[in-house]
Amino acid sequence: MSKKDKNPEVVVDEEVQGNAQNNSEAQTENVDVVAQLQSELGTEKDRYLRLFAEFENYKKRTSKERIELFKTASQDVMVSVLPVLDDFDRALKELEKNSDEGLFVGVELINNKLKEVLRVKGLTAVDTKQGDVFDAEIHEAVTQVPAPSDDLKGKIIDVLERGYTLGDKVIRYPKVVIGQ
Repeated sequence: MSKKDKNPEVVVDEEVQGNAQNNSEAQTENVDVVAQLQSELGTEKDRYLRLFAEFENYKKRTSKERIELFKTASQDVMVSVLPVLDDFDRALKELEKNSDEGLFVGVELINNKLKEVLRVKGLTAVDTKQGDVFDAEIHEAVTQVPAPSDDLKGKIIDVLERGYTLGDKVIRYPKVVIGQ
């Protein structure tokens, strides 16, 4: 029997059923493709966000390192100037004993100007004085001597060299003598 011999309504029904099957298979394939594409899109979005966050962290880290480098770039120069500051302090102590007031004032002016320039550049002296409690974190003990009194045991008896910080970093610890 040929298609012509069949009932035309039956032929149309078979074609509609075949088309419906093809359509449902195409829709299933489309759903699978859409799901796959959405999954890939989610993966790529996640990868992009991670890469973006990593780049932001890199920018923050490098800018922080650059700032630290600028703060401590002059550290070598500052360390080499510290003996000059020590010499100025010793000279001022000796000039105080001298009777020439004009000489003392002139050297003191130069000393103050040098200290101010270094302070502007970030150099500050560590405040350490006789009678302070010894702290191994911020002091360097050169020697221990018997304490002249009981209240000076474990405390600073004498400051041999001042300590200095550049920004937040200690570039020279104060050298002290402590009582035992």
